[in-house]
Amino acid sequence: MVSLDPNIGENRPVIRQLDEAAINRIAAGEVVERPASAVKELVENALDAGARRIAIDYADGGKTLIRVQDDGCGMREDELPLALSRHATSKIDGSDLLAIHTFGFRGEALPSLGAVGRLTIASRAEGAAGVEVSVTGGEMTAVRPAALNTGTTVTLRDLFYATPARLKFLRTDRAESQAIADVIKRLAMAEPFVQFILRDVSGDGEGREVFRADAEQGDLFGALQGRLARVLGREFAENALPIDAERDGLHLTGFAALPTYSRGSAVAQYLFVNGRPVRDKLLVGALRGAYFDFLSRDRHPVAALFIDCDPNLVDVNVHPAKSEVRFRDPGVARGLIVSGLRHALANAGHRASTTVAEATLGAMTPEPVGARVYQMDRRPAPTQTPSFAETAPVWGRVVDTPEPPHQAEPEETPDYPLGTARGQVHENYIIAQTATGMVIVDQHAAHERLVYEKLKRQMAESGVARQALLIPEIVELSDAECARLMEVSEELEKFGLGIEPFGGGAIAVRETPAILGTVDARAMVMDILDELADQNDSNTLQARIEAILSRVACHGSIRSGRWMRAEEMNALLREMEATPHSGQCNHGRPTYVELKLGDIERLFGRI
Repeated sequence: MVSLDPNIGENRPVIRQLDEAAINRIAAGEVVERPASAVKELVENALDAGARRIAIDYADGGKTLIRVQDDGCGMREDELPLALSRHATSKIDGSDLLAIHTFGFRGEALPSLGAVGRLTIASRAEGAAGVEVSVTGGEMTAVRPAALNTGTTVTLRDLFYATPARLKFLRTDRAESQAIADVIKRLAMAEPFVQFILRDVSGDGEGREVFRADAEQGDLFGALQGRLARVLGREFAENALPIDAERDGLHLTGFAALPTYSRGSAVAQYLFVNGRPVRDKLLVGALRGAYFDFLSRDRHPVAALFIDCDPNLVDVNVHPAKSEVRFRDPGVARGLIVSGLRHALANAGHRASTTVAEATLGAMTPEPVGARVYQMDRRPAPTQTPSFAETAPVWGRVVDTPEPPHQAEPEETPDYPLGTARGQVHENYIIAQTATGMVIVDQHAAHERLVYEKLKRQMAESGVARQALLIPEIVELSDAECARLMEVSEELEKFGLGIEPFGGGAIAVRETPAILGTVDARAMVMDILDELADQNDSNTLQARIEAILSRVACHGSIRSGRWMRAEEMNALLREMEATPHSGQCNHGRPTYVELKLGDIERLFGRI
């Protein structure tokens, strides 16, 4: 006997049409996750309206008040109620969802905000009277006159009062305020010619200014550098390299920091597509890939990168918050970032970040000066004066050396960037004099990088040597995993890993890189697949090979504790100047420190 489904009976679910208020509250859950999301939507509307000055006020982390005022084109009396209707927008006409040149285009933000908060919009278009309308919990008032200049002021109070359950998921006022500031800073980087003013008006009074970025002047690169210096700090601007590259219709601009100016997390990575701040795994992976040869795994690059292209080459309509994008050809976007950044890093030559010198100077704090002792207050000297050897401080052990260290003669030499060697201390640090100061070089770290770059050049010229397996190793995979791996088989072959389909979803590993010796082929293949699934790209094999080269370079470089002749030290300096990336070792640490003469004199109180 066939039993009936207990879920089908007299109480069968009924399909019904939701009312407009419920639809807007559901949409608000997708578009407005937190106060920062509301700020983002309102400021983007202001930018789309052509605003050149935007002022943002918030109270209690944006929970009780968000106010955005702009000097954009404004709206007329008949347009204001329409702007609060769902899917009503001036950004697109609906004929082509790929030809999007604005931040917004969905027409969801304003009705969603009006559904979950108390929203008031006051606006005035050029040559028209000012008008105002309010929406509370989805209920709209009649349009009424308002006095204001050209532009729009949007005031949102009591966010999520209509959906109190959402309030329980908000974080502290401080955390929400930080999220708002982060949104404004990202948009400020995208629009350097627009003034942004962010104020916290919690409590009574006029509040305090949290962030201010005045409109920049000049060309795009100059304006962008000035804005990044304001947002990310002067140190970033001093240690960032300009990026300008183009490939297959995609144009990459921006600034990326030197490897020696890195962070302990990925919090200082800012990516933009057609001016829109995005958080895209493909782009983040490409940024990481461009630096992976210069940074250890616990360090992260700092960069602000902008990709501009025809809107038809990228789909921004893949997420309600518009924070994710999809490129028509992801490989072109990734390759553009990797090649553009590596070219800029190579052009930087031996340059290291200025923060290295600042940290060095900060460590050189003079010892506190004790109370002044006058001659008449000194205790009488003993009759037996100890010898100097008995009273001199012991700085280190003294050993007999067959050949004392050869110091460079202070002769006139050409003005080299890294100067001329004047001596060597502690058998590891070269002291060189430049025209404007001095340079301290870690001889082992510097030579290790030089040898490593030479080995990489040799590998690129002659290829990666392979060793054929007597018995191919068969790795069982799913059909999807096998297809995914075979898509990158040509790239893997360049690094010495030869694979081919074996039928039934399996692959046969026939060759492995000789430099790796005996390897677990299956484990390597699985690591590559994991990286492909996570980042749509894999550097596992290349990273392993270059890790071997790095170890070879370490063992083959000048060791610490070895005395060097003057000509050897100067030869090392000249080779550093001619070798890209020589400013940092294989782990991203600096190979030299440069101290300006003015800084040295300041240490001794001479200026």
